[in-house]
Amino acid sequence: MRIAIAAAITARDVDEVPIGACLINETGEVIATGYNRTITDNDPTAHAEIIALRAAAENVGNYRLTGTTLYTTIEPCVMCAGAIVNARVSRLVYGAADERFGAVETLFRICDDARLNHRVDVTAGILASECREMMQTFFKARR
Repeated sequence: MRIAIAAAITARDVDEVPIGACLINETGEVIATGYNRTITDNDPTAHAEIIALRAAAENVGNYRLTGTTLYTTIEPCVMCAGAIVNARVSRLVYGAADERFGAVETLFRICDDARLNHRVDVTAGILASECREMMQTFFKARR
């Protein structure tokens, strides 16, 4: 999670929403990191999780990322949760819940919905207060 938090700090430092993510393979090796780039790239899909998933797929040469764990500072949105399922990520670990957009446990349960062809093992609340505080500080400064 510390790697994802470092990526979120990078996002914050370039005036992006401070969300970071990293993907770890079965042996514990970091295979990709990402941070929000929606403003930088003028791309509404450039969320931290999507950036990390794209980089990991490129690095391993396969869109299926079985056996991997995705760490992200905030509960993924609908788009990101769907991408996590489609990539066959084995485990998701996230920091703070997202009351407005969270699609893993808060508003929806995309990652463990039995109607889908893949389910992800989810661990929530890791360094949640640190992740939440980073988001709150960022948005308070813009109001």
